Amino acid sequence: MGKLSPDELRRYNRHIILPDFGLEGQEKLKESSVLLIGAGGLGSPAALYLAAAGVGRIGIVDFDVVDESNLQRQIIHGQSTIGKLKLESARARLEDINRHIKVETYEVPLTSENALELFEGYDVIADGTDNFPTRYLVNDACVLAGKPNVYASIFRFEGQLSVFHYQGGPCYRCLYSEPPPPGLVPSCAEGGVLGVLPGVVGSMQANEVIKVLTGIGEVAAGRLIMYDALRMKFRELKLRRNPDCVICGDHPTQKELIDYQLFCGVPTQEESVGQNEYEISVQELKARMDRGDDFVLIDVREPFEHEISNIEKARLIPLSELEDHLSELDQDADYVIHCKSGGRSARAVDFLRAQGFENVKNLVGGINAWAQEVDTSLPTY
Repeated sequence: MGKLSPDELRRYNRHIILPDFGLEGQEKLKESSVLLIGAGGLGSPAALYLAAAGVGRIGIVDFDVVDESNLQRQIIHGQSTIGKLKLESARARLEDINRHIKVETYEVPLTSENALELFEGYDVIADGTDNFPTRYLVNDACVLAGKPNVYASIFRFEGQLSVFHYQGGPCYRCLYSEPPPPGLVPSCAEGGVLGVLPGVVGSMQANEVIKVLTGIGEVAAGRLIMYDALRMKFRELKLRRNPDCVICGDHPTQKELIDYQLFCGVPTQEESVGQNEYEISVQELKARMDRGDDFVLIDVREPFEHEISNIEKARLIPLSELEDHLSELDQDADYVIHCKSGGRSARAVDFLRAQGFENVKNLVGGINAWAQEVDTSLPTY
């Protein structure tokens, strides 16, 4: 990439005049590369600011398309790109921001088979994913490939940030050696996220990437930064490398990438097919309603969600309150449970079955599937 051109000198003037940054820092950025895992809520602001800052080569891994529900927070996309690949939308925006950078896109899911090869060509990996299998995969691949992992996550009104596996510091597994039980932590699609939150946390993530690449400042390694948007407060936890960590410890026992879906307890497609006995489609539910079958429909969403849209005659019992209402439910009755998209209701079905309820089914796709395929007068959200 070489020295800066006259155009670049003008563009990056505000960087170059910074003490401790200067021309050397800007040239380091131009010669550096970062791979972003995801072009969503966190990847959007991170990519925008890294492109504007002049990181010479930016790679993005994503295989999703832009949906209208993304636009509340994924600011790299817009109305004109709905239905297009996020990679296409992101590339066009980044190249419009800065013609001096190179954008590389990978329309593939990140897997144990391709992660090390993808990571090999980049200086820093920025993890903005929203699921545990991919977080553990990114962490382990960074350790095995010797790459720093600039990590961020968001949920509802809170965000987390750290730089893992940096200059001998702790990795993600040193903080979370084991994943939580499947379904315990709702996704952003189920739990929601404040639109500006990924903007704040993703910008912090970009800041850490720039510090790692240029060598300035104090990198957030060995620290977990927690941000509470409702109270406008930051907290910090000190982290230490676990000498017994299976991937980065003194005597690691894991020396290759594994099956992270299995590690995190996520059912395989074959296993999911085997669970159909306890599932019901929206078409089957509609047929049962039309026949006048005797069953109880329970909505385990929150009251504010029930106000947005609801299926007639559904009884509202939020998942968090289900245990308190067990005495009101007849174990011999027939139940159909639904939520927004099927995640919380699946946990409700598992809970009820464990309590002795035998005739209970989960509505696949939840009320959003019902609104899309049966009653199109209802809104999706």
